[in-house]
Amino acid sequence: MDLDNLNTFLAVAETRSFSLAAERLHLTQPAVSKRVAALEGDLGQRLFDRIGRQVSLTEAGRVLLPQARRILADLDDARRTLENLSHQVAGPLWLATSHHVGLHRLPPILKTFTRHWPDVDLHIRFMESEEACRAVAHGDVDLAVVTLPVEPEAHLEIRTVWADPLVPVVASDHPLVVQARPDLNAHDAILPPAGTFTRGLIDTALAEHGIRPRHILETPYLETIRMLVSIGLGWSLLPETLLDASIQALPLPGLRPVRRLGSVVHHERTLSNAAGAMLAMLPGPG
Repeated sequence: MDLDNLNTFLAVAETRSFSLAAERLHLTQPAVSKRVAALEGDLGQRLFDRIGRQVSLTEAGRVLLPQARRILADLDDARRTLENLSHQVAGPLWLATSHHVGLHRLPPILKTFTRHWPDVDLHIRFMESEEACRAVAHGDVDLAVVTLPVEPEAHLEIRTVWADPLVPVVASDHPLVVQARPDLNAHDAILPPAGTFTRGLIDTALAEHGIRPRHILETPYLETIRMLVSIGLGWSLLPETLLDASIQALPLPGLRPVRRLGSVVHHERTLSNAAGAMLAMLPGPG
């Protein structure tokens, strides 16, 4: 069984798209189709159903998927273990991070890392924190630096690097600014989407204070939320690090949930020397 063909199968299975798999693997779409066809020929089984633009796994494909992940993960672990024997910090490093962490926390660390370890081939994938944790779980990336889940999956090892307090904010001319006891229930909120780690933390804090916004506008990007708040479309809870002249914090004692930002790795997978060097470069909790 050709490993390139197996890796291509995995990319198509996870993206549900031959074109997206081609982008991920830096191949042409015909090359992806050829590899999948070769694997199907080797196995004597059809692995995908292609109906219009929809791509779905057949029963054989669903059976093969976890096995393919395990085979490729085991080979990756073997490669890392052998490479680590040389004590060299080099080779590929796949890092997942969220847009917020990538913009506001990682730049100085990445700058120092790339200067200190020039032989590392660094690949950065920007994605939502929840997706990044799944990518670590599936072995698609070596590590993630993201918003941490409150209750991580058993096979994920997390470490808090930064405490990230969230504060209630509005535009400087919002009606809530002049209220001695701001009533958030009477105004619209702008929050991260339901189901995200940050939204779960916010929802818990709001429930503890008996706050139920009359309407919620959702967007995954905190910088976009800040902009929408600044033009008066509603209130939000944002990291202190995003406070600027365009928005104003509200005096609501106790409404200050704290996100944990940090690293995520798979505790059963061998870390490469490059991944270990990146983790060592992250600061301690603070």
